[in-house]
Amino acid sequence: MRSFNTQLEKALPDLWRYACSLTRDRDAADDLVQDCIERALRKRLLWMPGRPLKPWLTKIMLNLYRDRWRSSARFPTTSLDFIDEIAAPNTDPITRLELRDIWRRLETIPAEQSQALLAVVVGGLSYDEAAWSLGIPRGTLMSRIARARSKLKTDPDLSSHSLRSVK
Repeated sequence: MRSFNTQLEKALPDLWRYACSLTRDRDAADDLVQDCIERALRKRLLWMPGRPLKPWLTKIMLNLYRDRWRSSARFPTTSLDFIDEIAAPNTDPITRLELRDIWRRLETIPAEQSQALLAVVVGGLSYDEAAWSLGIPRGTLMSRIARARSKLKTDPDLSSHSLRSVK
């Protein structure tokens, strides 16, 4: 099994994209990732070396985000410029516009559904890893993702490939 530091380094891009998708703000995402890494380093002995690190880090990040979300109003939603940073580099302009529309609609669905969808699509977790990170059964995760995707798919021309263009 790879070392803690190696897995941590490899997980950073996905963690940042996930933080950015949760906060919708670059600076808040940077702060959230930094706080997540700081907490993970402090609690390093709680991680089980035989398990993948990214789901554990994602769980820490989501808990930090939820704590901040509860204690403050919400993370600022000033613009959708972060999409250019989390979208795949080869994403064409039309798809980027579709992604912006999807992100606007993400704000209208329940948080548990958007968090489940983002953990898999943006965070790069498998269904099992995302379910563990969110503290829910795999079937519940899949149900939340299906509901989220169906709510996001209001336009028949909007294909699900847009959500796959993130990363």
